[in-house]
Amino acid sequence: MSPSLTEIRQNLAHAYDLAPSLDLAEQTREIWGRMARVVPFADWAMHAPYVQAINRLKAERGAVVLAHNYMTPEIYHGIADVVGDSLQLAIAATRVDAPVIVQCGVHFMAETSKILNPGKTVLMPDMAAGCSLAEAITPEGIAVMRARYPGAPVVSYVNTTAAVKAASDICCTSANAAQIVRALPGDTVIMAPDKYLAQNVARQVPEKRVVWWDGACIVHERFTAQDLRDFRAFQPDTTIIAHPECPPGVVAEADYTGSTSGIIDFVARERPAKALLVTECSMASNIADAHPAVEFVGPCNMCPYMKMITLEKVLWSLHSMTTPVEVAAGLVAPARAAVERMIALSAAKAAA
Repeated sequence: MSPSLTEIRQNLAHAYDLAPSLDLAEQTREIWGRMARVVPFADWAMHAPYVQAINRLKAERGAVVLAHNYMTPEIYHGIADVVGDSLQLAIAATRVDAPVIVQCGVHFMAETSKILNPGKTVLMPDMAAGCSLAEAITPEGIAVMRARYPGAPVVSYVNTTAAVKAASDICCTSANAAQIVRALPGDTVIMAPDKYLAQNVARQVPEKRVVWWDGACIVHERFTAQDLRDFRAFQPDTTIIAHPECPPGVVAEADYTGSTSGIIDFVARERPAKALLVTECSMASNIADAHPAVEFVGPCNMCPYMKMITLEKVLWSLHSMTTPVEVAAGLVAPARAAVERMIALSAAKAAA
C-alpha cells in the first residue's frame, strides 16, 4: 500500500531539512536567477531546500531528470538535466547513460523513456499524471481506423500509451508531424488521437488525405479563434504564437504556430516586443528570464496533469525509488520501433 501524503511528508522531513531558508536561497541565487522574473525570492526560499536535496540525490542515485517544457519553473530551471518538447525528450532518452531516469512530465513520456531504455529504472513522481490525448485512444481504436481505411499507415502522436504506439506504424510529435505525414507512402494517412493536430497537418500537407481520430488536448482545445480576435483588438501590437494542438481556427488567427520547441526558437529568433503564447501556462514562465525584452501577455490554460509533478513528489520518488514505470514485454519492441522510426526520420531530415 502506498504511503499517504502525510506519511511522505513526515518521512521527508525526517531525512532532509526542508524548512524555508533565506540563507540557502541566497546560496543558490544563481539558479534562482534563471527564473527571477516569475518566481519571487521569498518563494525561492521555499523551493531551494527541495532543489538542493534533489540535486544531491541525483548524484547519489546516478539519476538524470528529463523535464517537459510545461513543468513549473522551479523544476524546469532548478533540477532538470534535460528540458524540451516530446521529441527532444524522446531523443534525449536514447542518449542517457545514467541508470535512473526521473520523468518530469506525464505518464506517456515516462513510458516512452522506458521503451527506449528497457534496462534502466524510469521513475514517475506521480503515476496519476496522465494525458487527455493518451486516454482518448486504445489499440482497439487503431484497429477501427485500419479497418475503415485499409492499407493506410497509422501515425500516432507520442501522447499515447505504449499499447497504442505498438499498434501503430510510426509516432510523431507536434514538431515533426507534417514532415512524417509527408514522407509516408500512399495517399491516405491515419493520424491519432489529436484531431486538431491532424487537421492542421492536413492543411500543411495538401497532397495527402489525412484522416483522424476524435481526440483533443484539454489545454489547447479550450482556446477559440474569437479569443484571439478579441485579444488582438485589445492589444494589436501583440505577436500571437499558437501550438498546433489548438483548433484550426485558432491556428489561422495566429502569427506563428509551432511545437513547444518551435515556440521557444521563434521567440529567441524574432524577439517580439509583446508575445501571447497560446498554450500551457508554464511555457512563458520558463522562457521569460531568457528574454527580458519580451513582454509575455494574455491568457493561457494550465494542464492539471503536468502540474501534478512537484518538487516534493520528485524528492520522494528519488528518496524511495518509487514509482518505477514498467511496460509489458510484448509491447516494448513494436512500440520502440514506432518511436525509433520517428527519431530516425527526424534525424534524416535534420541532416539533409
